[in-house]
Order: sequence, then C-alpha cells, then structure tokens
Amino acid sequence: MVTAEALMTFLAGEFPQNKCVVEAVGNRAATVRHPVGHAELRPGGTVSGPVLMTTADLALYAAILGEIGMVPLAVTTSLNINFMRKPAADRDIIGECRLMKLGKLLAVGEVWLYSEGQDEPVAHATGTYAIPPARA
Repeated sequence: MVTAEALMTFLAGEFPQNKCVVEAVGNRAATVRHPVGHAELRPGGTVSGPVLMTTADLALYAAILGEIGMVPLAVTTSLNINFMRKPAADRDIIGECRLMKLGKLLAVGEVWLYSEGQDEPVAHATGTYAIPPARA
C-alpha cells in the first residue's frame, strides 16, 4: 500500500511545483491540503479557482496512486468543479477525495473541498483519470 509519505516523495520528484500536502491516502480515498497565502488569493480576498481545481486534481491523483502504485502517466481526462461558497482567505483548502470507480483504464472520483475548520464545503469536483494500459 502506498503511504502519504511515499506519495509526497514521489510528487517532490515528479511535480516539484506542487504546493499540496498529502495528509492521508488509502481505501480508495485521499485527503490533501493546499496552503493558502497571499499568492493564492484573487481580488476580493478569496482563494482563486485554480487553487481549488489544483487541490481537487491532486486529491484525485493521490487517491488513484494510493490504489495502483506510482504511475506517473496516469492523467486527468476530465475535471468538473462546482464553486459553492467563498473560501476563507486565511485558511488552508482541504480536499477529501473518494474514488467512485477504479477500472483497468479509467478511474472516476469526487472531491469535496473545504476551508480548513469549516463544516460547509466551498466546492465539489468530479474527475476522470486515464490509467496507462501498461499497468492494466
């Protein structure tokens, strides 16, 4: 089973630009954190949409790799996000992913996004990943 620490080591090598931290992975799920600072804010004092999308995408990727192992060429084929509430400008974004389907060539999951410490989600995303056939 892939650990959160192993995923972070993998991401540091493959995606050094990544700001997300994998906090938990396993059982077709993952939880990630995206730190929020001045660079993540847009005018109006809210977290930017690209930060929310990045968090959702990374949570999906982490949940999938937690099941299939370190497969760098598993790639996003679709990502749909619904922005529901204004995220807090002074709290990290937490993404909680659950895989809905894990097949040989495709994986589908959903991610609930929260401002840390708040009960109501700020966004909900669904996404699909293509898994390379060499793994199948």
